[in-house]
Amino acid sequence: MAERDPVIVAGGGPVAMVLALALHREGVPFVALETLAEPFVDQRAASYHPPTVEMLDSLGLAAEIVPEGLKAPVYRFHDRLSRETVAEFDLGDLADELSFPYVLQYEQYKLVRKILALHGGRADFDVRFSHTVTGLAQHADHVTVDVELPDGTAETLRGSWLVGCDGGRSIVRKGAGIDFVGFTYPEKFIKIGTYFDYMEQDERVAYRNYFSAPDEWGNLFKVAGEPPLPAIWRCVIPMRVDETEEEATREDAIQARLQRFFPKDGDYPVAYANVYTVSQCVAETFRKGRVLLAGDSAHVNNPIGGMGLNGGIHDAMNLASKLAAVWRGEAGPDLLDLYSRQRHRAAADFTQAQTIANKKQLEERDPAVRKTRLDELRRTAEDREAARTYMRRAQLIESLEAAAAVT
Repeated sequence: MAERDPVIVAGGGPVAMVLALALHREGVPFVALETLAEPFVDQRAASYHPPTVEMLDSLGLAAEIVPEGLKAPVYRFHDRLSRETVAEFDLGDLADELSFPYVLQYEQYKLVRKILALHGGRADFDVRFSHTVTGLAQHADHVTVDVELPDGTAETLRGSWLVGCDGGRSIVRKGAGIDFVGFTYPEKFIKIGTYFDYMEQDERVAYRNYFSAPDEWGNLFKVAGEPPLPAIWRCVIPMRVDETEEEATREDAIQARLQRFFPKDGDYPVAYANVYTVSQCVAETFRKGRVLLAGDSAHVNNPIGGMGLNGGIHDAMNLASKLAAVWRGEAGPDLLDLYSRQRHRAAADFTQAQTIANKKQLEERDPAVRKTRLDELRRTAEDREAARTYMRRAQLIESLEAAAAVT
């Protein structure tokens, strides 16, 4: 018999909204609870790998978002010390197996906004803002969720399952007693958005760039921003271990960081500057009883390579089909253990491993080791088959295949 109670989703970010839309298309009722009063316009993730765009296409979203984003088939690695472009990878070389052979640059808050614009007006697309999950209790055939309402009063909701998509500090994960295993980097990262067009200054710059340097590596990539304002270039740079947020976000410090990368006459026009604490953690399990985890609630990592958002959407799509089958009574709850095993494997063996390796590649200090790694990267890019293998791993194609093989 199908379960009567809705699925409760904690969170209102991109992973939560993709999960909500996927459940909606499966005919599964849900209630999504978001603490904020409206969708959060943040400047975090903005890169969607080819398999992720294909998943979003299956939800009817690609035709909506691709024209509004930037297609980035090419990404490049540069050596900041020599100013040399070390390697270029072109996803067009995977066009024989990809429906969308490019990374789509499209800010994650726009995906939330788009899903709500398309579906938020429907009575059965139940997303509630200013609703904060404060606690939970599990029972044999349902879960209850304590919620603080917009007026400060409390309510208890009953659901068939509870999915935590409520971020790295997940109340759901903590309430279920699931350990979050990993570490936090000693240095924070600063993300600076500027309206300055780097491609006009340097032809070596692509839409997506990674700069290796022993003291101050960096990522540089372009997003559309908010027309009619100019497009924004996002620079992600590590801070000193002892540097405070106040020091890093001073106007003179921001300008100095940007000028060290690309010296130019006059100040850079700055759109924003945000500081982030960065961790590498994976939940010990993505399912405990009637509680499930997806996205940052289940795994967090450094932003090099755009793995977090993509992995979270992969979680949501994997979970939605399995949860729908269980909710309808077509499969037993053990199917959700398979979700946990598959996506834990993807997070631990691929996303975590790749993002840690990406950071080590960019920040290597030993001159000999650094030269060896850059030479290896150059040889990989120059060898067509090696480049294909590299891109398949970097774009999480390999992780999806490995997860699908888990039984």
